[in-house]
Amino acid sequence: MAAEPTAAPDRYLEVEGARLHYRDTGTGPAVVLVHGWTLDLEMWNPQVERLRDQFRLVRLDRRGHGRSSGSPGLQQDVDDLAALCRSLALTSIALVGMSQGSRSALAFAGSAPATVRALILDGTPDLQPGAAPSDLPLAHFQLLLRTQGIAAFRREWRAQDAMQLQTHDHAMQGLLGAMLERYDGRDLLDAGAAETPLMPAVSLAGITAPVLILNGEFDLDTRSTAADYLCTQLPQAERFLIARAGHLPNLDNPDDYADLCRTFLSRQLVGSTWR
Repeated sequence: MAAEPTAAPDRYLEVEGARLHYRDTGTGPAVVLVHGWTLDLEMWNPQVERLRDQFRLVRLDRRGHGRSSGSPGLQQDVDDLAALCRSLALTSIALVGMSQGSRSALAFAGSAPATVRALILDGTPDLQPGAAPSDLPLAHFQLLLRTQGIAAFRREWRAQDAMQLQTHDHAMQGLLGAMLERYDGRDLLDAGAAETPLMPAVSLAGITAPVLILNGEFDLDTRSTAADYLCTQLPQAERFLIARAGHLPNLDNPDDYADLCRTFLSRQLVGSTWR
C-alpha cells in the first residue's frame, strides 16, 4: 500500500473541537502538506519516501478526515495549521496544498505571510469571483450518503473523474482505496453542506510567497481553468503540468511530482532562515 520505508510515528495534537492526527518525518527545512477532500495524510507517502532526505515533512489529517476528529471547515483548517506550527515551533515553512487542501493552504498563507515562505498548489478549485461553489455534485452526494449510506457514496465517488488514477501501479491504487475507506462523510452530513461550498472563497490579496502551481496533464478542466486564473492573480507563480497524471498527480507520477517540488523548494530555501 505504498507504505513509508520506515513508518513515521502517529502523533496527536489536542485543539479546540478536535484531536488532530499528524506525522513528522525527515530533516531539513520544514514543509507542511495539506491533503484534499476525502483523502488523508497518507496521500503524501510517495513524497515522504522521495523527499525526506532533504526536508522535514509535516502532514496532518484535516478535521473529519483520516484519524482526526472534529468537523472540517476553512477557518478550522487555518486555526489547526497555526496550532500545529506553534506546537512544533515552526516559524518558517513551505506549504503544499492539494485540491480542497490548497484553499486551506492559501488561506493560511494569507493570514500568516511571515510564516509561509513558499507555496505549492496542486489541483486548486476555482477561486474566481462568482465561480460556482463547487465543481462537485455535493447535493447528490449528500442525498446518496443519507439514503444509501457511506458505502454507496464511496463507490460513486471512486468512479468520478477526479478519483481516476492514470497509473496502473497496484500500490498507488491500494493507497487511494484505503484512504477512501477511512473517509466517513461527516462534512456532507452537516446541515447545509450541499447548499454552501465545503470551502468558502479565499482572498489572494495577501499572498506574497513564491508559488508553484501544479496540475496533472489530464486534470479536470475546471482545475486547469482555476490554475489559469491563479497565474493571472499571482504574478510570482510558476506553473507546470505533470505528464501521465490526472487530478492526483502525486500518485500517478510520484517521481516527476517529487522532482518538481524538490527543485522549487530548494531554490526558495537558498539564503533563507528556516525551521
